[in-house]
Amino acid sequence: MSVSASTQALEYLQGLPLQTHRKLYEAPATVLAVFRCMLPHLAKTLVMAMLYMPTPFPDAQLRMWFKPGADREREQAMFILAQLHILDTAKQDDGTKSHSLSPGFKRSLRHALEGSGKDGSFGVSATKEESRGEGRISIEYLDEYARAQWEAILFYMVGGAADINVQSNIGAGTKKLLHAGELVKTIHGQPRITKEGFTFVLQETNAQVWNLLIVYLKMANDLGMNETDVLSFLFMLGSLELGQAYSVSTLSPTQLQMLDDLSAMGIVFRSSKDARVFYPTRLATTLTSESGGLNTGGTTTTTDPSTTSSSSSTPANKGFIIIETNYRLYAYTSSLIQIAIISLFCKLQHRFPNLISGKLTKESVHRAVSQGITSAQIISYLTTYAHPQMQKNKTFIPPTVMDQIRLWEYEGERVETENGYLMREFNSQAEYNDVKKYADSCGVLRWSNDEKRLFFITHLEQVSAYLHSKKGPR
Repeated sequence: MSVSASTQALEYLQGLPLQTHRKLYEAPATVLAVFRCMLPHLAKTLVMAMLYMPTPFPDAQLRMWFKPGADREREQAMFILAQLHILDTAKQDDGTKSHSLSPGFKRSLRHALEGSGKDGSFGVSATKEESRGEGRISIEYLDEYARAQWEAILFYMVGGAADINVQSNIGAGTKKLLHAGELVKTIHGQPRITKEGFTFVLQETNAQVWNLLIVYLKMANDLGMNETDVLSFLFMLGSLELGQAYSVSTLSPTQLQMLDDLSAMGIVFRSSKDARVFYPTRLATTLTSESGGLNTGGTTTTTDPSTTSSSSSTPANKGFIIIETNYRLYAYTSSLIQIAIISLFCKLQHRFPNLISGKLTKESVHRAVSQGITSAQIISYLTTYAHPQMQKNKTFIPPTVMDQIRLWEYEGERVETENGYLMREFNSQAEYNDVKKYADSCGVLRWSNDEKRLFFITHLEQVSAYLHSKKGPR
């Protein structure tokens, strides 16, 4: 599971109430997925330390596990565990504190690690009777199905703005998700990619899937679905085996409804709405995995046309763009998705079987900016997919090109806004410095004015909890 994907999922889980967490932790598959993929390494260590403890862990002993000066790291790990309602902290009769895992989480994690319990949270394999008439569904077929469905979503997002006439038949439900997540917006009756949508298409496939699924989760109540059942099913999918048929007999009404929606995204395959089995695709089985997800970027040729070496755009060898100091761009690719993305900010001039050429111009960059795409996003894309020959340079793309792209954006005098919180009225300079340093270490600090004791943060929960911990119990 990629860093961005796990971060998105963790932030969503942290915002759920206690009752939802308790319900989720009844399923060992959910608990194992949260433990493996959502928790930072230090939080995992604390969980394993307390998993088989017969009595609560005294706070004084827990602090001895950390070297001097690691208070912030300890507090960060314990804060995440507390936010997820995994860690219970109690005050003893002598005034000291002790920590223990919540009973539901502890019980389910033990079941998952020991292979005990019989609740079917890891899916129920289909019987021969249920699979009758399905035929042989190969892993290759599932990969091709998932790739086609997901690429159709990407084509829908970028095709309109890029003026590329590619058929992208996606369901009405998927279109609703894309609009609800503000990944696309309708202009003159046509879908147009947004700034958030451009960030979306640049992510790894696994992060894209989680991004869209979180929008789906937030809409669950509006769709008449049980949010807990939705989450449990998604975590269960991540534990299933690719190519194996699973029975629908144990699924709840919400989860049966999900099969239709997830099939449209290519996350699961079901031969018909009446089929008694379903198959998880690679998009599903990598939801809670650290292994790479399905490659949906198309094929790229990372060498010049005179060679015969061609490969999928894998992280180890995905560069295919060459940019000259005269703003000319050459992309060794046959992927229609990559061509559509490049055409969002570049004026295309020639297209060959494995190569396109074009030029970055003031007009093409202005057009991208008018659609909400920033110069930073354009530069990030060009850097990410720079050809191996370009990667030999100190800066993957020429500095003059990067500067000019930024200048073309600044000509539009665009102003960006970001929601957040202004912290002020501190009792002392020392308190201000301490809290500001903590906010900066958490990555939520955006601006500060030391003279007036003011700073701006994007998230309040962690800083608020830190302030309360400094004040101590009342």
